[in-house]
Amino acid sequence: MTAAPFILWLDDPEAAGNRLLGGKFSSLGLSVAAGLPVPPGFGITTSAYRAFMAESGLAPEAARVRQAAATLPPERLSGETVGLLEGIATRPLPARLEDAVAAAYAALERRAGMAAVPVAVRSSGESEDLAGASFAGQYETFLWISGPEALLRHMRKCWAGMFGDAVLSYRQDGKVVAAMADFGICVGVQQMVQARAAGVAFTLDPINGDRSKVVMEACWGLGEGVVKGEVTPSRFAVDKVTRDITTRAFSPQAEEYRFDEASGTVGLFPVEDARREICCLSDRNVLDLVELARGIEIARGAPQDIEWAIGPDDDLWVLQVRPETVWSSRPARPVAAISSPVSHVLMRMAGVPLAGRNRGS
Repeated sequence: MTAAPFILWLDDPEAAGNRLLGGKFSSLGLSVAAGLPVPPGFGITTSAYRAFMAESGLAPEAARVRQAAATLPPERLSGETVGLLEGIATRPLPARLEDAVAAAYAALERRAGMAAVPVAVRSSGESEDLAGASFAGQYETFLWISGPEALLRHMRKCWAGMFGDAVLSYRQDGKVVAAMADFGICVGVQQMVQARAAGVAFTLDPINGDRSKVVMEACWGLGEGVVKGEVTPSRFAVDKVTRDITTRAFSPQAEEYRFDEASGTVGLFPVEDARREICCLSDRNVLDLVELARGIEIARGAPQDIEWAIGPDDDLWVLQVRPETVWSSRPARPVAAISSPVSHVLMRMAGVPLAGRNRGS
């Protein structure tokens, strides 16, 4: 049998829904296969994680920690994980894994046409595949990482995130998920979008479950400002059938999440005066997002929670797609089909792709 790969590109035909990419990144593989605008990237697969854990000798300790999570209160878990986390951070990586990651990063640099291309490094766990599970905010994400050495360090941090207190104590149906199985984790690597605006879109109203609406929250800069709750976003609601924008709740914005070249860090920085009192989205942006979100919902067959970004040239990118888990199990009223296919919407959107779509080597 052929060994499972350590690297799997999002635009590889095998990526769509592939368990080796975990829940989050296998979903992005489906999005790429559907022709959606997803930043180019690759997954460091669950087989890479498992190879490291086995060859480093950490697999038995990880099993012990998972079992401890089933019985210990959350406040005692950190004392159980000290040795495991130190081992994940320091034990040697398999040479073939280091080589594979370095080669994939070099291929992404060639696609982007730039050295030290900045990437987002995101955890994508197999446990996210569980029906009804919502791991949003439980796993690690690192932004604007450059260079193969930094990528490898943050890959280890994503692996270690599997054994953080919040993940180990996460429950579904009264059971500790970490103790249910030996879940693996993929580390997703994607070229950063230099977002002028970003946010989230729900294909229902997350407050009352109204499926006749698409509701979005948006801010200047990177979407971390919305996801982390550190920026008060502007909010829009749009009727799926009439395409009327029924809610425009504009929020002035004094700070935005972005990369700061002077400090070399991602964080909250001031928005210049000229943009503070201007909404980050035009009506055209809002309606394009609605068409895109509705197309994704119809393709996936259920309400969706979508993270998106808009680049400096008004190019729209899909960063994450996950099922909405709070209201989606309730009965829904049928709504009219979207008036134009997703492909038509994408053709209307301005902007040049971040990089080529050919499969990396």
